Amino acid sequence: MELILWRHADAEEGERDMERKLTGKGRKQAERVGEWLLARLPGRYTVLASPARRARETADALGTRYKISERLAPGAAPGEVLKFCGWPSHKGAVVVVGHQPDLGRVAALLVAGAEDAWSVKKGGLWWLSNRERGGGTEVVVRAVIAPDLI
Repeated sequence: MELILWRHADAEEGERDMERKLTGKGRKQAERVGEWLLARLPGRYTVLASPARRARETADALGTRYKISERLAPGAAPGEVLKFCGWPSHKGAVVVVGHQPDLGRVAALLVAGAEDAWSVKKGGLWWLSNRERGGGTEVVVRAVIAPDLI
């Protein structure tokens, strides 16, 4: 399975958290990372997004259909995120567009085996996969990308 944890891009401040939209900078971040992703995603992939406007606008940068789920709203538990996206047995790739600190905690759980406060830059992503080796399952870090490096 390929799991791409994509943090929403830069968003405006506001009291109504779920309605915050991307800034001009955020739209550019999402476009750059979206183009990078589309050039590398396998033919079969699923995109799952938080219902927060900033996450949906980030997912829009891919120009493909995606599923919105409350299970990815801010404050999502790492185990629930992994369960929802089918880790580790889903066939194909899953792009999860979500929030901090949720996505950083998912990355830490998969890579280090314990939840921790790892950072994912706004608009950035962690691309992880798994493989069978020596009778066990290993997590492979395929890429960690920040929008300012593309």
